[in-house]
Amino acid sequence: MSVQYRPAPLTLDTPPLSLRPWAASHAPALHQAVQESVAGVGRWLPWCHAGYDLQESLQWIAICQQAWHEGEHYDFAIFDTQDRLLGGVGLNQLDGRDLRANLGYWLRTSAVGQGYATQAGRTAAMFGFEALALRRVEIVAAVGNLASQRCAERIGAQREGIARQRILLHGQSEDAVVYGLLPGDLT
Repeated sequence: MSVQYRPAPLTLDTPPLSLRPWAASHAPALHQAVQESVAGVGRWLPWCHAGYDLQESLQWIAICQQAWHEGEHYDFAIFDTQDRLLGGVGLNQLDGRDLRANLGYWLRTSAVGQGYATQAGRTAAMFGFEALALRRVEIVAAVGNLASQRCAERIGAQREGIARQRILLHGQSEDAVVYGLLPGDLT
């Protein structure tokens, strides 16, 4: 389900980061970032695997572009001031009836620990509240994914509880911590 308003693809500048809708020209950098990050990101995001190839990058980007056009999800590539791809952030699982979405984020290994996921997550959430008129954004992180949980808290999200067998990781149902983020939490 999509929200009523479908914004045209736009860049969100939040120095030192720039969040840009995915473009085919980003595919080689995405492929490289994924390959660098298999050991860390792959544990929590099964699409990040050792065999990830350039074609998968192109397919993902095409999916993102189509989904943006259809108002299904809004994904951004995260770039630094040197135009280096750092990772991705986006709003997915949009619920137009309840004006809610899920916020997801990941960073390449060499960009971790510098506050980029927090900044990109806050910016994407603000986009959801302002451009899509969302009233709630959720972040769902595996119980063992402490880095994602810490990031959710730095973004301003409130821990609401543990949902049993909420996510599927590598074919196994896993418990997940659910965080809620409201517009006032970003102040």
